[in-house]
Amino acid sequence: MTDPRRQLPSIDALLAGPGVAALLAEHPRALVVKAARAAVDAARLSGGGAPSEGWDEAVRVAVRRLAEPSLAPVINATGVVLHTNLGRAPLARAAIAAMTRVASGYAALEYDLGRGTRGSRHAHCRDLLVELTHAADALVVNNAAGALLLALSALVRGGEAVVSRGELVEIGGSFRIPDIMARSGARLVEVGTTNRTHPQDYDRALTPDSKILLKVHRSNFQVTGFTADVAVVELAEMAHARGLACIYDLGSGLLLNLSEWGLSGEPTVPEAVAAGADLVVFSGDKLLGGPQAGILVGTEQAIAACRADPIARAVRADKLTLAALEATLALYRDHATARREIPILRMLTEDLDEVKRRATAILQGVGAKGELIEGDSEVGGGSFPGAKLRTWLVGLPEERLAERLRSFDPPIIARVAGSRVLFDARTIFPEQVETLIAALRG
Repeated sequence: MTDPRRQLPSIDALLAGPGVAALLAEHPRALVVKAARAAVDAARLSGGGAPSEGWDEAVRVAVRRLAEPSLAPVINATGVVLHTNLGRAPLARAAIAAMTRVASGYAALEYDLGRGTRGSRHAHCRDLLVELTHAADALVVNNAAGALLLALSALVRGGEAVVSRGELVEIGGSFRIPDIMARSGARLVEVGTTNRTHPQDYDRALTPDSKILLKVHRSNFQVTGFTADVAVVELAEMAHARGLACIYDLGSGLLLNLSEWGLSGEPTVPEAVAAGADLVVFSGDKLLGGPQAGILVGTEQAIAACRADPIARAVRADKLTLAALEATLALYRDHATARREIPILRMLTEDLDEVKRRATAILQGVGAKGELIEGDSEVGGGSFPGAKLRTWLVGLPEERLAERLRSFDPPIIARVAGSRVLFDARTIFPEQVETLIAALRG
């Protein structure tokens, strides 16, 4: 019996067909050829028969799939406000406008307009960061892990960094503080125990090679019960009394105190600076609500050392990051404006009645098959571990609904709990409600 796979058409034969020839007029030839090969390969794997929809349609579908960008916007209906897998902080409108403005042409990235000479990209955002955090100086790089790597390289390379065992955290994606320290050229010295570290533990560990005392904020987990640690203000005083520097890896970059909205325990950047650390390191795309960036604020001497380190060039921020971050930081000059305009802050501090109104609108849009449920949202992004935000959700029977919604345009990502799909209104933007309803009705 003849193997049907021997009857599969050649790529040239498919390209010569009228339907595929029309695709060649609309798309790059390389893309259509790749789609034709994909269609033939799919037919071969399924046994060799022609696609039920016909070759022209199979190639057309493959072209459409291959032409779609892999990085697509989605609707976050999970209720995790800082969802790392979904890009963390959505940007404020001002930040988007700033990125568009500098992306559309040339920009004065490293040019001093006043003097008409070469300038430094490190000047961008510096003044705003100094103003908002009360630090003496500031530096922006491309991500927080890079910022910590730079700080350790600049201040510790070849020497010892002393840190509590209870602070040797994993920061996501299997990246761990000890690994970053090793890459920087610093030698790790662990002190204390997982749950308890005392000032004398640091003192006993000091040697002539000691360069810094490192404090790492446990932003993504909690240690409770029989615990003790050394506050950064005490650690900084101890370091300075012994001629050492103190680095504080703060993590999430909170600029505003959110305890009024039930979110407490996360130190703010101004508080960290006031505690006396030589360098404070934090992210731009977590609680700060800006683009992915690593931010260092601290003393003029420590920041100057970081600027002069060769790693600073390897982790430097690009013009789009700097534009978006500068616009985001400018919003913090008025706290009410920041809470209103920065999406992360708006979601974290939104009145529960507003959340319920969105959930009710979704429920009314989908009809009797849905139910309104009171529940909890999460901050996410390694911030405020254990904290819960009261919220309202819409529940619908599962029956592969979550899978279908992931293929919608735009994809909708929801929670699955048992036999129900849950849509958390806290992370669904008001302008996305009608889109979500249309998807659920389809």
